[in-house]
Amino acid sequence: MELRQLRYFIKAKELLNFTEAARQLHISQSTLSQQIAQLEDELGVLLFDRIGKRVALTEAGQLFSGYALQSIHKAESGLQVLRDLNNMDTGEIRIGLTYGLRPILAPSLIRFMQTWPGIKIQVVLGTSAELLEKLAHLDLDFILTFHEAEKEKHLRYQMLFESPMTLVMAPNMPLAKKKSVSLEDAARLPLALPSQGYSTRAFISHVLSQKNLSPNITLEINDINMLLEVIRSGSWYSILVRTSVKQEDGVVAVPITGKGMQRKAMIISLNESYEKKSVTAFHRLLKEMSKSMG
Repeated sequence: MELRQLRYFIKAKELLNFTEAARQLHISQSTLSQQIAQLEDELGVLLFDRIGKRVALTEAGQLFSGYALQSIHKAESGLQVLRDLNNMDTGEIRIGLTYGLRPILAPSLIRFMQTWPGIKIQVVLGTSAELLEKLAHLDLDFILTFHEAEKEKHLRYQMLFESPMTLVMAPNMPLAKKKSVSLEDAARLPLALPSQGYSTRAFISHVLSQKNLSPNITLEINDINMLLEVIRSGSWYSILVRTSVKQEDGVVAVPITGKGMQRKAMIISLNESYEKKSVTAFHRLLKEMSKSMG
């Protein structure tokens, strides 16, 4: 059993399409099929059901996938330990980012790259759910997101700062001059909110349900830039964490009062993974930069 075969299996399991998996792995479909077949022969079980041109994961394949991921993970961690014995002048850091934490990452990236210009950095923007999935598949070193839910044992959480939820509106709206608004008042307004899947939307839905409030949601958008553009029109309001809104966005963010209206910005990584020296250095920088946030 080879690590290469395990990587091929995990990609095929993720996509359930041998042609697309082979394309993303930069190999031929026949090579992929042969390697998975060899793995199945060695294990003595079928990992996939082949139904015409379609494939489906078998029960054995589902069970084996967790162990395959662990094996790949441990091998990559061991390789990184050896690399770090030499230096941290080269390598790559892969970061997952939710929209609301852009303000902390951008200046941190600039400062880090000035100190370590030989390290390549890849930033992937997405929802918390999407990024946690990529983290679980070892596609990211860590993610930056807001998180209040129960902590999972296989994940490591590092607190950065807290930031209040705000009612976001065009500058000419009557409530724009308020120092604060209540959640009850916000729920009565015509709201344009992030779509389901965003952690901000899940947070908003949770606090509204806790207070038995039925919000007037008239618009849902899965793109924050478009959402802010709609808000600037003056016909809708939104509820967003304060760090999601910058002065140059052309909108006003008024804090929402009440218990539990603070969001926690976190660094989340895999608990058992080896943390590269470069990643540790980046985390230190993020914590330093976060002192001015919230």
